[in-house]
Amino acid sequence: MTRKWNIPLTYQPKIGPVTSGECNQTIRPGRKFAVGDLIRFYTWKGRPYWSKRETITEYMPIIIAGNIIIQEWGLENPYNPLEHFPWEELDDLAAHDGIVPPTGEALRDVLISKNGKIPASGVEAQIVRWKP
Repeated sequence: MTRKWNIPLTYQPKIGPVTSGECNQTIRPGRKFAVGDLIRFYTWKGRPYWSKRETITEYMPIIIAGNIIIQEWGLENPYNPLEHFPWEELDDLAAHDGIVPPTGEALRDVLISKNGKIPASGVEAQIVRWKP
């Protein structure tokens, strides 16, 4: 069953690239997305949750919904804990995600600023990519 997702974008440097189709990736906590689902994005016209929403994209099909675990030291493959990637090696992922500057360390800082401190047990999350 195809699900439709309306997702907020609050990281300012990413809004323009997502709207223009240059950026087609987001990293989100949880495990709710699936390949074939439809995703679209909105921003808040003012204070988040207290103002009106503005849809900034149409629905787009999700083509990748890769499960990861966000750790204090980097990202881990949940199916193979020996496969892990320290933040210093994640510059390409950060660039694909629209992070400014495009470094793994900046990606970590954005994830913490949006989702809170990373617990010692890690956070289940997904790398979600869509077809613009």
